[in-house]
Amino acid sequence: MSSPLWRYSAVALREGLLNRTFSVLEVVQSVTERLYSENPSLNAIVYDYSEQALEAARQADARIARGEPQRMLEGVPVTVKVNVDYEGTPTTNGLPAMAGNNAPGHSPIVQNLLDAGAIVIGKTNTPEFSMRLTTDNPLHGRTKSPWDDRASPGGSSGGAGAACAAGIGPIHHGNDIAGSLRFPASCCGCATVKPGLGRVPAFNPSALAERGLLSQLMSVQGTICREVRDVRLAMQVMSQSDPRDPWWAPVPFFGPQPKDPIRVAMTKQSHGYPIHPEIVRSLDRAAASLEAAGYRVDEIDVPTIKDAANAWFSVAILEIKESLDPVAREHGSQTIQNIFDYYYQMAETVDYQGYMQGIAQRSAIIRPWNEFLSEYPLVLTPFLMRPTYDFDYDESFEGCKDLFDSAIYSYGMNYMGLPAGFVPTGLIEDRPSGVQIVGQRFREDLILDALEVIEQDSGVMAQQLW
Repeated sequence: MSSPLWRYSAVALREGLLNRTFSVLEVVQSVTERLYSENPSLNAIVYDYSEQALEAARQADARIARGEPQRMLEGVPVTVKVNVDYEGTPTTNGLPAMAGNNAPGHSPIVQNLLDAGAIVIGKTNTPEFSMRLTTDNPLHGRTKSPWDDRASPGGSSGGAGAACAAGIGPIHHGNDIAGSLRFPASCCGCATVKPGLGRVPAFNPSALAERGLLSQLMSVQGTICREVRDVRLAMQVMSQSDPRDPWWAPVPFFGPQPKDPIRVAMTKQSHGYPIHPEIVRSLDRAAASLEAAGYRVDEIDVPTIKDAANAWFSVAILEIKESLDPVAREHGSQTIQNIFDYYYQMAETVDYQGYMQGIAQRSAIIRPWNEFLSEYPLVLTPFLMRPTYDFDYDESFEGCKDLFDSAIYSYGMNYMGLPAGFVPTGLIEDRPSGVQIVGQRFREDLILDALEVIEQDSGVMAQQLW
């Protein structure tokens, strides 16, 4: 073989296993060896299940030898974020007080991955409460970026992003309520799609109470991968039905093909943020790639993202404050308490009447975007309008505010429940960066197609790292 198996995409591993080019045990051995060599310096995977994974690999090989049908992710190594239930393992959410919170059952995404034959090799790190744009906590410690010791791996799925870029398996689960899939993908040079509301089922059997309404509407489960084709494969698996999530919708993953040429709206509107000139050039290069592939790209005004972003900080932050702040004051570190205070300083928090009115107004915020997307099925936007930041940049109010100001196209999409994908396009100041594509509800397939076109020109960034 020309390269070690840990470098292979999930799609390539699936093909090789189908053709009996190599065994599942060889795949898992290669990935676990990579885990042993890279994770001690990164601290991306905080629970190592490699011994169980090796045994699962032997069982998978025996299953294949018996001639049983090969499932979509048969023998493919995956990781699970430490804030989601994997039966019998700790769901800590980065909190020392949750260290003994062993999951009584599988969450839907874990069940779907296992049903598809995937092999879990470990659980990845997250900040406390999964509510920070970098990954550090008193229980598991800091996750480092494989690109630069000072660079943030992003948050809150920073362990997933760092493990992904470092080559510790091809598929890494994460979740996203304000950008927690896309920030790590951006910081670590990986690809992802934040699914729209209702695409991927979510539920934690260990949860003691239901989340607030807006948290249910904004938070989604997904995956971070090195290659766009792996995101497509993993999302098809993760999005299988589960009756425990009442928001899940039985919509086919692949929708009808729009009339050619597919229209893409591009915006460089920075809403007052001093967007880095290299980000603007990345948008132009991405647009050129899409046009060369037959898309029609128009740089035009798109509906404002400000209303949705402001609502995230005014309406949603009230819900987050009411549900998480008491726990943060009792069990959180001083650092996370300070960061929560920064969020409140940035917010014009509403009262309960304002919360009710804000939820009602959410439809009026989404409607212009839905109408626009009926004409332009895809929108090319900036994601992070500045270079990747240092790991402790958010520990001051000024730094924390700057990150949110620079990422208005991130959490605004969460508030509206629209799907949005990220693909890396190059290095800025020697750290990864990229662009975002937003799509119609339940058209993650169109987003993935466009991301893959951009990736074909930009290349798979992790290969530069290796």
